[in-house]
Amino acid sequence: MMRTHLCGELSKSEIGQTVTVCGWVNRRREHGEHLAFVDLRDHSGIVQCVVDNTVDVRSEYVLRITGTVTERPEGTVNEELATGQIEITDASVEILNAAEPPPFPLDERADDVDEMVRLRHRYLDLRRARMQRNLRIRSQVNAAVRTAMVNQGFVEVETPMLMPATPEGAREFVVPSRQRPGSFYALPQSPQLYKQLLMVGGLDRYFQIARCLRDEDLRADRQYEFMQLDLEMSFVEVDDVLAATEVSVLDAVEAVTGVRPDPIPRMSWLDAMNTYGTDKPDLRFGMELVELTDVFGATEFKAFATAQAIKGVRAPGAAADWGRNKLDGLTDTVKSIGAKGMVWIKVADDGTLESPVAKFMSEGEQAELSKRLEAEPGDLLLMIADDWHTTCEVLGELRNRLGRPPVSEGPFKFLWVVDFPLFVGVDAATGLPKAGHHPFCHPHPDDIDKLESDPMAVRAWAYDLVLNGWELGSGSIRIHDPELQQRVFKLLGISDEEIEARFGFFLNPFKYGAPPHGGFAYGMERLAAILSGEENIREIIAFPKPQSGLDPMTGAPGEVSEDQLSELGIKVLPPALD
Repeated sequence: MMRTHLCGELSKSEIGQTVTVCGWVNRRREHGEHLAFVDLRDHSGIVQCVVDNTVDVRSEYVLRITGTVTERPEGTVNEELATGQIEITDASVEILNAAEPPPFPLDERADDVDEMVRLRHRYLDLRRARMQRNLRIRSQVNAAVRTAMVNQGFVEVETPMLMPATPEGAREFVVPSRQRPGSFYALPQSPQLYKQLLMVGGLDRYFQIARCLRDEDLRADRQYEFMQLDLEMSFVEVDDVLAATEVSVLDAVEAVTGVRPDPIPRMSWLDAMNTYGTDKPDLRFGMELVELTDVFGATEFKAFATAQAIKGVRAPGAAADWGRNKLDGLTDTVKSIGAKGMVWIKVADDGTLESPVAKFMSEGEQAELSKRLEAEPGDLLLMIADDWHTTCEVLGELRNRLGRPPVSEGPFKFLWVVDFPLFVGVDAATGLPKAGHHPFCHPHPDDIDKLESDPMAVRAWAYDLVLNGWELGSGSIRIHDPELQQRVFKLLGISDEEIEARFGFFLNPFKYGAPPHGGFAYGMERLAAILSGEENIREIIAFPKPQSGLDPMTGAPGEVSEDQLSELGIKVLPPALD
């Protein structure tokens, strides 16, 4: 072997041994007339080597160093380095490869380098300790999840990457067929259809760490291609799916941190919206939404008198941090996301309420408002009065803006959000309900008798997993009863002809005996990012795409030759004129 030890593994227990290490020059320092210090780095860490000063090595040279492990002289110990108590002396150096100076420093200073520069030279960026740590955490997560699923009796099955295009969900990437010009495959948005067919096929418990692709705009928690734990189970209800998923995700956290989180609590979608203003609440901090509609039931304040719902939130001690200009800017933000406006109130040292609208509130209303929000001097109170959904959603956004800690701070707070609405809103053109999840989601058994009489009150057997305010994934129990499926299709206004054209290949197999089944999927990148303390999933992906979608390292996407296009039966149109 070229080396006997990794750089970061050496310690006082190896003192006196002759060792060989390999790696990159992290730093070279002169040490008198005849000697130099070389800090050699590999993925495990850094070790100091004492070498002949005549050896010409520079930053990022690739070296093989052989020498004796000795204790550092008194006063030279580096407590910030894992190998800081020892060094390699009497070292011989073999240059395995020279290197040009890197375009940016390969240490924590690179965090301030423009991301496009880092991505253009991603192969260098990956040498940094931060990136090494993140990718190894992701590997730990993958290994723990796979083991957890196998131990629970799940069978790993790879589903096709080339599948038929479907009209549902996000935009798909399409792949032209050379053998059938004019025809196209689609790359999978998820293995949803195939995994349900595996249940029809009697596999009973399936899982896959699946690669999925969606042609959607990129952002901090979204890439064109991503990995998800995908699972499906037969003869189950909600509790069974949640329990199996929970084992995998808690095993992953324990593998990375050494500590197993508590069992994951549950909250209904309605309670989450009322309490936190979102279906993916961050439970690491308080600032819960408070119901105030009844406080202003007889108010003369016009903005409140006509509102369907009024809620408020208290930002403890924040009054001094929010001047009038900042509050006006926050009000503009509130309007841009759908609300008519925002009421802000500062609590003075004597407990009185200071606000441009305080004069429109009676003494009784002010007193009850302070009581409900548990207002203290120095607090900032924010209120929204609008329809129920807007009030919750906007105030939930304000709660996050004012109180949410960075991803890297605080404990891991998981939450199951359950009992989502089966339908969300009504299509303006048709007057028919719109599916909240997808048309194959099973209605809650207690609500099935309301399907036709009160569809908007029907809950779904659907559930989301949330971690620190990030939606990790979602799932549901599927409809396996053809009669129930027809009722849901009818409510959605989908005709028999349309059903056959859009879903026939998927639903026809159900005629041959589909078991009750349900499943779940969660994003591996999102879980790994949170466990790594990263705000952006690009930092735990080896070769991600930037927000523009253009890969600065490879130049993809790029043009292909006319011969290739001709063979595929494709002609590229000129850009549209403005």
